[in-house]
Amino acid sequence: MSDTLVDYDEVLTRYEPVIGLETHVELGTESKMFCGCSTTFGAEPNTQTCPVCLGLPGSLPAANAVAIESTIRIGLALGCRIASWSRFARKNYFYPDIPKGFQTSQYDEPLCTAGHLDVEVDGETYRVEIERVHLEEDTGKNLHVGGSTGRIHGADHSLVDYNRAGIPLVEIVTRPIPGAGAKAPEVARAYVTELREILLALGVSEVRMEQGNLRCDVNTSLAPIGSLEWGTRTETKNVNSLRSVERSVRFEMRRQAAVLDAGGRVVQETRHFHEDSGSTSTGRSKEEATDYRYFPEPDLVPIAPDEEWVEKLRAALPELPAARRARLRDEWGISPTEMAWLVNAGAVELVSDTVAAGADPADARKWWLGELARRANDAGTDLGDLAVTPAQVAELIGLVSAGTINDQLARQALDGVLAGEGGPAQVVESRGLAVMGESDELVAAVEAAIEGNPDVADKVRGGKVQAIGALVGAVMKTTRGKADAATVKRMLEERLISS
Repeated sequence: MSDTLVDYDEVLTRYEPVIGLETHVELGTESKMFCGCSTTFGAEPNTQTCPVCLGLPGSLPAANAVAIESTIRIGLALGCRIASWSRFARKNYFYPDIPKGFQTSQYDEPLCTAGHLDVEVDGETYRVEIERVHLEEDTGKNLHVGGSTGRIHGADHSLVDYNRAGIPLVEIVTRPIPGAGAKAPEVARAYVTELREILLALGVSEVRMEQGNLRCDVNTSLAPIGSLEWGTRTETKNVNSLRSVERSVRFEMRRQAAVLDAGGRVVQETRHFHEDSGSTSTGRSKEEATDYRYFPEPDLVPIAPDEEWVEKLRAALPELPAARRARLRDEWGISPTEMAWLVNAGAVELVSDTVAAGADPADARKWWLGELARRANDAGTDLGDLAVTPAQVAELIGLVSAGTINDQLARQALDGVLAGEGGPAQVVESRGLAVMGESDELVAAVEAAIEGNPDVADKVRGGKVQAIGALVGAVMKTTRGKADAATVKRMLEERLISS
């Protein structure tokens, strides 16, 4: 049964949204959080386990120092306070993907608290307050077999892979974000996008959402405009793409508005997001902290980060994305709006790497936001997933600048690069795409264009110089775009105007 939905613009006339995000980040450590098992993605099921991560009797955990350092670095990058004393806690619940019967997490003494992240949407800056950044272990992975949706409902049986159980997992929890209004879905997406860029800059995770390295629980609530109390929230679990973060907020706003308009009550629950329809469906009632019966982990000593060590980590932080964008904007001489276009297209790093490979910034932007963006859109993929590297784009731009090929031929060369035929220079040579010089063949094409279009030629001779464009086009068609348009125009002028 499909949900009743209210038109999005109509929702905003009566309700004010409040959003919040809980982002889970798998750290890129070589071993798990509390044991030495490998964290390699894609291994055969249940081949990366041991008595510790399976919670077998008599096994004892030991905390991963690299994971602790990475968590502190994340907190520092988000402007958090770093705790001088922190400890792990057992979060007790019984799911098949929790082999120990509890998850080792942090409760009332997290490593990092009270940070923030500023994001920009349509030229307006929104400050997202960070409540906490804490360290825990990931769960295993359930595989439901036989159903049509991949969920347990309708499945014939279920399998569990514990390879992921115990991988270091950082949870970044925001405070509620009011005041975004109509931009709430975009603010949610912008926050996760910027957070992902920070994590990449820190080098703490691959943050590949399709592999589950970065997963989002998206909280959404509505309250009547002017109300002093926020509405009841729902939590859409494990949203695994930037686009879906935005879509889940938008759908929940429309769905909750319909419930409230009908005099109903929004249920506090978890919900599943469906990529195909952009909708959510009910999951389970939302637990409170008391349901998990947290208590301090007796097998792990507390963490007491040395202040001097924390300051060394702070001093060693890399240039963060916002500062880097500001620097690149100045270096490239572009406006904030133009930089926003690059950010929205996911092209900042691609353009930067292309410039680093020798291309002019303006040319690099033109190619990534133009031809390459069009091809990515046609293929339904991200720019960074196209089968062409920034170095190859720089090489292509260099061939155009040198006059070896023109823009039209460059697009043909790009076809070959994307098809795996080699680099741009190699494709130009193998396909014979080089611009035609002032050869006998080009002279013949120019003269044929004049003879084949006598009326146009007479107009040019009579002073209507702009008509020469039709003759240039005829030559380019004859040469299949291999002629240089400027050279063709000069040759035509020599024959029609200078004579």
